[in-house]
Amino acid sequence: MDERVIILEGIEPINLYGVNNLKWEKIKGYFPRLKIIARGHVIKALGEPGETAFFEEKIFHLVNHFQKENELSVEKIGELLEAEGGFSALASFSPDRALLYGTEGRVVKAKTKHQVEMVEKARLNDLVFAIGPAGTGKTYMAIALAVRALRDRVVKRIILSRPAVEAEEKLGFLPGDMKDKLDPYLQPLYDALNDMIPPKKLELLMKDRVIQIAPLAFMRGRTLAQAFVILDEAQNATLNQLKMFLTRMGESTKYIVTGDLTQIDLPRKSQSGLVTAERLLRGVEGVETVRFDPKDIVRHRLVKHIVDAFDKHELEQAEHGKPPKP
Repeated sequence: MDERVIILEGIEPINLYGVNNLKWEKIKGYFPRLKIIARGHVIKALGEPGETAFFEEKIFHLVNHFQKENELSVEKIGELLEAEGGFSALASFSPDRALLYGTEGRVVKAKTKHQVEMVEKARLNDLVFAIGPAGTGKTYMAIALAVRALRDRVVKRIILSRPAVEAEEKLGFLPGDMKDKLDPYLQPLYDALNDMIPPKKLELLMKDRVIQIAPLAFMRGRTLAQAFVILDEAQNATLNQLKMFLTRMGESTKYIVTGDLTQIDLPRKSQSGLVTAERLLRGVEGVETVRFDPKDIVRHRLVKHIVDAFDKHELEQAEHGKPPKP
């Protein structure tokens, strides 16, 4: 049995429960196999792990709808709870279904062919390399998978890491202590987490070290068990660093390694170990690779054209040994 504790944020309990608990009774009616207790901002659900996780997902969906529309009628509750087919959808989870409902009503799901492939391969394997250009959602999807795994209690913690490469700016000249110096490198990870977890809950999870964000160098000597571990910007890691990182894997742990081979910030591009590491592990059971391309870009429509233009420029440099004429 699993006990799920949900802290309501962004909604007053009366708006979810309704006058005389009218709305709440309707909500509980959709989850007859769960024992549900609600007191103020705290909701507890006891039952099978899959059902409690699904219940939590639906509660967040209701709260996000209220935050977005500033209303939550009894009729709307029925509509939202019946969306995606109820428990039958849970039993037949598909990779392109919503992974979770983030802050401000944001639906987090795979949007492209290779994002769907990434979700499926991460479900079936313990180590996935996700390689491709900027804007394809590699990091965002990896963090969404990690947050869902934590929410479903598949893992006990999330560990996010990046190589702290000094890209045109020396750490020693930046103001503040070590955390202040490193945070700019890690900010994209914070941004994704803020999209998916309410601020107060995220702050608590990080304070309790359930979610940890650290530079790659800080992984040395650790054994990462019962965790969902993501190494972002892995193109900026050397082969020795990747060996160190990959050999930290402990029991019941999933790894996703993301990288963009066109954005190597190491002094010499040949120092990047990502291509070699992926090649060495190719064919090993439990290891898979997803290769993203410009068609997967989900940022501003211009990003795809920018990536194509720069790729063409680099190809011309490689062919002619010098930059093309303007």
